Amino acid sequence: MSELVWKTAVELAALIRRGEVSAVEVLTAHLERIDAVNPELNAIVTYLPEMALELARSADEKQARGEPLGLLHGLPIAHKDLFETAGIRSTMGSPAFSDYIPESDDLIIARLKAAGCVTLGKTNVPEFGAGSHTFNPVFGATRNPYDTSKTCGGSSGGAAVALVAGMIPIADGSDMGGSLRNPASFCNVVGLRPTPGRVPQYPKGNAWSTLSVDGPMGRTVQDVTLMLQAIAGYDSRAPISLEQPASVFADNLERDFAGVKVAWSPDLGGLPVDSQVTDVIQRQLPVFGDLGCAVEQAQPDFRDAYDIFQTLRAWNFEMSFAEHFAEFGEDAFKETIRWNVAQGKQLSAGQISRTEARRTELFQRAREFLETYEFLLLPTAQTPPFPIEWEYPQEIAGVAMTTYIDWMMTCAYITVTGLPALSIPCGFTDAGLPVGLQIVGRPRADFAVLQLAYAFQEATRFYERRPPLRSKD
Repeated sequence: MSELVWKTAVELAALIRRGEVSAVEVLTAHLERIDAVNPELNAIVTYLPEMALELARSADEKQARGEPLGLLHGLPIAHKDLFETAGIRSTMGSPAFSDYIPESDDLIIARLKAAGCVTLGKTNVPEFGAGSHTFNPVFGATRNPYDTSKTCGGSSGGAAVALVAGMIPIADGSDMGGSLRNPASFCNVVGLRPTPGRVPQYPKGNAWSTLSVDGPMGRTVQDVTLMLQAIAGYDSRAPISLEQPASVFADNLERDFAGVKVAWSPDLGGLPVDSQVTDVIQRQLPVFGDLGCAVEQAQPDFRDAYDIFQTLRAWNFEMSFAEHFAEFGEDAFKETIRWNVAQGKQLSAGQISRTEARRTELFQRAREFLETYEFLLLPTAQTPPFPIEWEYPQEIAGVAMTTYIDWMMTCAYITVTGLPALSIPCGFTDAGLPVGLQIVGRPRADFAVLQLAYAFQEATRFYERRPPLRSKD
């Protein structure tokens, strides 16, 4: 039974559908794994095994009656604690919401339920997802399974840890400045930041915003692609929702990359990156040549990207937290959130409008660059996982990080382009810490990104390296 937790989501879904294993058996194996390793890791923070067993029994009964089954029928899942889940505590990692129980599901949760997932709890996050290090006053910190003295990243940190430690086969997450990609890099899993609108968001305070997106995480590209088939697709309540059907992600991931031009940028033109990260990635770059790609070192002109991201993030925070501050008072929230909101309050209409204009120019430069190169490769994170006691790295490669989000600009610069981006396991440092490679594609070319990631994954198979955890198995 313990080996069930290391099956891919694609394999598990097929086993359940063929009746070779039941949803209850799959869930029981995962619950046993959670009991064995979660106390040390703290990835799943609201844990509901009894409710999950009832859902799994219902799933088996539905299958026994011969009823139509969802794409993810019987697969256990724990939802990111930033998502609202009907009847299940949704804390956002904040003391102000430590007892909050929503009455309805966010759209991504509703779609996962409709696809047949079995919910067993919630995964840990930084307070309100602010920062790429998963710790909060409600549940504490989540530890990296490859070295429990290190961070797992964030804000989808609990999700990434639960995946790589065998507690769940798929996970949901969200990404503003790297919250699906950074923890994927730190934990040796796959995290996709889809094109904005690919996975529609509802409800959402600013439904037109493209800065934060929802998306999938998995141990393999195939699992991420399977999950996309359940959560992507048009919804009229989301005004930027893409009309392309989710069924496009059921196509063949295999592709011939002969002659495809790929750009490699170690630092996007000057960002500080720890040499441990670039050394690991550069050792794997020849794989793309073996796949038939023509790899050249190049990148678009990312001037203004830092200011664009910081300005739009601050504007977003001011809008998102205005009501919370009025209700609970500013002191109920951590200092970095208060700082980000204060930055937003200082913005003028002119600053915001000029920022949007510069963002448009940046997009056009990136789009034109990707007419020559189909993909851009770069480090996902600028540093390997850092000590869990740090709030954030104070410096990288000798360069001081002046804010709590400066250290994640290799992700944030891509965020403001609106391009699809994925972090794929790319190897390990000499200390055994995971390093992720970020693959960026052309506008709305999410599936092409998945295809290149799949080809690299099958050539390297780094996802097979499990973390060295003490457990019952």
